[in-house]
Amino acid sequence: MAKYIFITGGVISSLGKGIASASIGKILESRGLKVTLMKLDPYINVDPGTMNPYQHGEVYVTDDGAETDLDLGHYERFTRAKMTKFNNATTGQVYNAVISRERRGDYLGKTIQVIPHITGEIKERIKKVAQVSNADIVLIEIGGTVGDIESLPFLEAARQFKVDAGEKNVLYIHLTLVPYIKVADEIKTKPTQHSVQTLREIGIQPDILLCRTEKPLADEVKEKISLFCNVRKQAVIESRDVESIYQVPMVFKAQILDEIILSHFNLISRPSDLKDWEKNVVERLLSPKGTVRVAVVGKYIGLQDAYKSIYEAITHAGISNQFKIEVRKIDSEDIEKQGPEKMLECVDGILVPGGFGTRGIEGKIKAIEFARKNKIPFLGLCLGMQCAVIEFGRHLCGLQDANSTEFKSKTKYPVISLLDEQKNIKDMGGTMRLGVYPCKIKKNTLAARIYRKNIILERHRHRYEFNNKFRKLFEKKGMVFSGIYQKKGLVEIVELKNHPYFIAVQFHPEFKSKPDSAHPLFREFIRAAANTK
Repeated sequence: MAKYIFITGGVISSLGKGIASASIGKILESRGLKVTLMKLDPYINVDPGTMNPYQHGEVYVTDDGAETDLDLGHYERFTRAKMTKFNNATTGQVYNAVISRERRGDYLGKTIQVIPHITGEIKERIKKVAQVSNADIVLIEIGGTVGDIESLPFLEAARQFKVDAGEKNVLYIHLTLVPYIKVADEIKTKPTQHSVQTLREIGIQPDILLCRTEKPLADEVKEKISLFCNVRKQAVIESRDVESIYQVPMVFKAQILDEIILSHFNLISRPSDLKDWEKNVVERLLSPKGTVRVAVVGKYIGLQDAYKSIYEAITHAGISNQFKIEVRKIDSEDIEKQGPEKMLECVDGILVPGGFGTRGIEGKIKAIEFARKNKIPFLGLCLGMQCAVIEFGRHLCGLQDANSTEFKSKTKYPVISLLDEQKNIKDMGGTMRLGVYPCKIKKNTLAARIYRKNIILERHRHRYEFNNKFRKLFEKKGMVFSGIYQKKGLVEIVELKNHPYFIAVQFHPEFKSKPDSAHPLFREFIRAAANTK
């Protein structure tokens, strides 16, 4: 039978439950256990697919095409677990499922209530993840903060789970804030006490506390937390700020968090071994041989989480090449106002990520033109590829009005157009071209040298594609179409010759990058940027 770990958060949001969950998964996995992770999101949206990136951050796409919370990206980057549509559940999905069954008459006239019907649906979804993954341990992160009204059904389901599965099969971890008050030169435990008190009022007694703090926790502080929160002192774990998130598993291991968990579950496993992680990830990250400056020219630069997987993939490429990456976040609208020369001077590489809508598009196109003309290594992702096609069409093919029908429906030269299967779709949610699709790589191209494979599998999230009516003209003018989805002839990769590194892809390679296995597109992008410094 699987064991279940519920991870909650208190005091404030953004303490790093996702990183903590992934790190716990990592150290348990290092002991030979099979783990999987699940995120329960309290919002009423069915998924984050239609949410503004400034509201929610990036949408993480799984192999099976689910649009999910960005924390699933952390889960896949830290562990070997493969995320699917089952690994993320929202209030919207849960209520939708229950109401659909009620409309079908499945409840035989019963009154539908939060308890037992909503909580029952939540528990069934957790069990489904355990069943599908066949994991030894399932870690369930509950989004939001204890005390939020939206989280109550999920917390109630977590409380019930201990009764259903048995005390020794369920463990509760609470992530909390232990702030340092500079003026008083004191660490304060009261917020943690109140957070745990709120959790206990719901019926959950945490077994382990992860204490986010700037300063080390003295023994007397741990003893105080232990006393007031009814948690063993040994299980009061210090989670201090570190230079890199990839150090967190080692921080937890040093405090024998894995042994505390296994002792609770009465599990015996091999000793934890994080030597490869420490050597191939952390040591390489913290001892770079140089610095590479990369400009990320985007529309949602104001929020770090909007391009989370991209920033992590760049970091992974830095680890692989042993370079520190200095990311310069540049708003494409600023390029429209000030010009690329001023905004992009002294960068070693330019990356243009995905996005939607017309805002800032011309700034992205100018950045790509600057990279092409000045031989600066360039990587375009999704919308970044579409902008590269528009730039090439306008400036090298003589198509001055070249555009995407997303931005200008009546453009004379629609070099980017809506996918055929998208033309009759009205709903926005969950209707894009989503998930993994195969791509055939053309021989003797940059893509072939990067991937060293004939067929690749990459994750997609888009409605628009290159318009094949312009393909012959573009090839004549020097654009290489090096990756094709053969079933429908869709262009997936474009590149330019006589350039240190100019490649753009319709898919999202950032979702398949890991700290100990950088995605080849990012790895070679950083290598090219370092070589052209």
